[in-house]
Amino acid sequence: MTRSTATRSACPSCGRLSGRVHSHYTRRLADLPWQGRAAAVQLQARRLRCANAGCPRQIFTERLPEVARPWARRSARLAEVQRHLGLALGGAAGSRLADRLAMPVSGSTLLRLVTRTELPTPPEPRVIGIDEWAWRRGLTYGTILCDLERGGVIELLPDRTAETVAAWLRQHPSVQIIARDRAGVFARGIREGAPAAVEVGDRWHLLRNLGDALRAAVGRHRQAVTAASLVPGGGPPQDLQQPVGTTGPALAALRQHRRDERGARYAAIRRLHQDGVPPRHIAPTVGMSQRAVERWLAADGAPEHRRPAMASMLDPFRAQLERCWDAGCRKATLLWHEIRAEGFRGSVRTVARWAARRRAAALPGPVHSRRGSAVVRPPSQRRCAWLLGCERDKVSASERDVVDRITAAVPALGVAADLARRFAAMVRDRDAADFDTWLAAARKSELASFAEGITRDLDAVCRALTERWSTSPVEGEINRLKAVKRQMYGRASYALLRLRVLAA
Repeated sequence: MTRSTATRSACPSCGRLSGRVHSHYTRRLADLPWQGRAAAVQLQARRLRCANAGCPRQIFTERLPEVARPWARRSARLAEVQRHLGLALGGAAGSRLADRLAMPVSGSTLLRLVTRTELPTPPEPRVIGIDEWAWRRGLTYGTILCDLERGGVIELLPDRTAETVAAWLRQHPSVQIIARDRAGVFARGIREGAPAAVEVGDRWHLLRNLGDALRAAVGRHRQAVTAASLVPGGGPPQDLQQPVGTTGPALAALRQHRRDERGARYAAIRRLHQDGVPPRHIAPTVGMSQRAVERWLAADGAPEHRRPAMASMLDPFRAQLERCWDAGCRKATLLWHEIRAEGFRGSVRTVARWAARRRAAALPGPVHSRRGSAVVRPPSQRRCAWLLGCERDKVSASERDVVDRITAAVPALGVAADLARRFAAMVRDRDAADFDTWLAAARKSELASFAEGITRDLDAVCRALTERWSTSPVEGEINRLKAVKRQMYGRASYALLRLRVLAA
């Protein structure tokens, strides 16, 4: 049994101190566990008479805020620990952990403790980052704001509108610098809510937009790029090949080569093992895991990776299909009728897929060229754009050869690639000395649409090339927000999500 040592207590209505005891009663408070067992505190509380004759409350119970809240059934220190469990894990997961820690509490109670959290008032920010976050991707979005100087989230807004952003900025006139992406809704909200603030564009988004513009330029000249990327012998260089399928002798040779490699590796393992080297030391020597080395030694040989042949309903009719194909019958419907008369029970789509594979393996062309028995295709549009925008010393000799052939076939792409590399260097070095010259040249090139977009957001882009601020910390906080949101299984409200993000 515990009791308060104070002689007087203040009336909760009038605040006047009183020491006149009316009666006593016992409160049972759940408390922090002791030696892994749930514990409780028996607290003897006093009822006092108010010394103020005019007070409407004549009798009151002494308040002990450092021990427990009025009418609470748990001590303040236990409630604080359970509240942090709710902030970190949520209701159900927090309840399971609390049970293991001998502090049993329901998930609903944890959430009630979280919703009673009083958020501290953060200092007024000077530099903030703003971005969107998806409540339901493609449908509902919110806005997140972070303090870039102190770090951390300072506010979650329930929607992504210029009016909401402008209203928040009007309530925080201390904001002087705002880092944002190139979304027009944020630009409009900043103009309405903080017209004197300095806007800084995000460098990553600028480079992303540049890559999209270069990829669109490659798409406008796709046929010429495809023809130029293929070497005269047929197909792109070896390190740019994208295999579509490998059959026949080429596949057999590949399998034999890999079988020989496994045999040589097993011979090295066996030699080291006979010399007394343990498997844990053999593994890093041959580039394998210790468990794999032990399996190979136990099996007394390298494994054979044989994929079982998949039976097909076309197998009994392949000879007839090949005869019809060689005779000039190439239409899937006619082929289907030919083998259907012999007992085939499959659909015409099955025959059409066989004919498509047969046709792709037989027809040469710039898009699906053949080298031996392997069907290959030229590098993709995204890959071509990356090669054009990348520095020459960071790609291989064969890739530089592809770039040279593409720029020779389409000079406009060579100009766009040079402009893209110059802009990336300006962003990387944060050097805007040559920006005006670059912008004038970009307006006359394949990057004209990208240059036009920069012109509409010129001030923010120029500051992105000189200022150190960016939205990278905001992206990190969005990742944390996603983890919290998914932990809540989408069943919680915006208010609870905001509390967990801001108070955690």
